[in-house]
Amino acid sequence: MDIFSFRSVSTFFLFVFLLQTVSCGRLGTEEDSVDGLLCISFKDEWSAKTKSSLSLPDTSDFILTVRSAKGTVVYDGPFGDCPESVSVAPGSYVVKVISREFALPAFDAPQFGDEQCVVVAAQGRTVVKLDCTQLNAGVSLDVSSDFLTHCPDASLFLKSSSGKLLYSYREKRTAYFPAGDVSLMMSSSGKDEILLTKELAPRDMLTIKVSVSVKSEQTGSVFRMSVDTSRVWHRDEYVIGGQSDEGQDVMTVAQARSSAEKEDVWVSGYIVGGDLTSSSASFSGPFKSRTNLLLGPKSSTVSRDACVSVQLPSGEVRDALNLVDNPDVLRKRVCIKGDVVSAYYGIPGIKNTVEFQFIN
Repeated sequence: MDIFSFRSVSTFFLFVFLLQTVSCGRLGTEEDSVDGLLCISFKDEWSAKTKSSLSLPDTSDFILTVRSAKGTVVYDGPFGDCPESVSVAPGSYVVKVISREFALPAFDAPQFGDEQCVVVAAQGRTVVKLDCTQLNAGVSLDVSSDFLTHCPDASLFLKSSSGKLLYSYREKRTAYFPAGDVSLMMSSSGKDEILLTKELAPRDMLTIKVSVSVKSEQTGSVFRMSVDTSRVWHRDEYVIGGQSDEGQDVMTVAQARSSAEKEDVWVSGYIVGGDLTSSSASFSGPFKSRTNLLLGPKSSTVSRDACVSVQLPSGEVRDALNLVDNPDVLRKRVCIKGDVVSAYYGIPGIKNTVEFQFIN
C-alpha cells in the first residue's frame, strides 16, 4: 500500500491548479486569443492640389506612435515599418503620426500629422484612417528696398515664446513656428522694438511686407514701419508624395488605385513583390517572372489589394527592375512613370512603363 505525504499531495494539487490556469489564460491557441487587430493607414482621398510648391514627405517616413490608455508603447517608429495589422489587447489606444519632430522655430520645417483615440474590442478589427494636416504655422517676410536703404544697420527677427530666428534681407525661406503668438522684431543700435504681433493657428501662413515711409520735416526724416498683413491664407490641400525630377506631381499608390485611365503619370511606392497571376502574387523570393512586379504603399505591405501591379516592358525598365535579376530591389522605394489602368492582373495597375527612378 502506497502512502502519500502531505507535501506530495499539496504539490500534486498545485500542479493541477497551474495547469488549469494556463489552459484558460492568454497562452492558448490563436483561435482562443482575445486580442483585437489594429489596422492603420492614411486616407486615400488626399488631393494633389496645392496653393504652393510645398510637398509632403513620403508617408512611410512619418513617425508613428501607438500607446495604450495606460501609456504603454505598442509601436514607435517609421510608419513604413509598421505591420499592416497589429495585434493588441482590448482597450483604448492613442494613434499619433507626425512628419517630423518640431519644437523650436526653424526654416523650411512644416510639420504634418494626426492624432486619434480608438477602442479595440476583443477579437475585433479596428481600422484607423489617418488624416494629415499642418500642425505648425509659417511666416515669410517681404522686405522692400526702401527698408534696406533707410535702415542698413537694422536686423529683423521673428520671435515666439519657443525661440527666435534672424530673418536676413535676402532670406527667401518660410520660417515655421508652433501655433501661438509670433512677433516681428527690429533690432537697431542696441535697441529691440516689437513691430507686430500676430496670433497664428495651425496651418496659418502669413506674409509680412516690411517697408519704410519717409516724411520730410524741418527736424529731418521720420521713418515709419508699414506692415502688410493682408496676405493671410491657409493650406487646405497638399501635394502628396513629392515631385519627380521634371517637377511633375507624383501619386501615391493609394491615389493611383483610384485614378484609373490616366496616362503618362508618376507613381511612388515600394517594390514589395512579383510573379503576378489573376488572383495571386509572391511577396518573397526567389522570383520567376521578369515581366511584372507589385508596388505597395509601405515596404512591409503583403496584401495584393493594397498594391498596384506594374508591367515591365522589355528594355531598360525590365532590366533594372525585374526581381529575378535584381532581387536586391525588393522593399526599395521607386517612382515609376506610365499609364494607370483600372485592371492589370486583376488589380489597378501601371502599364506602358517608360521611366523610373529610385528614391533614397
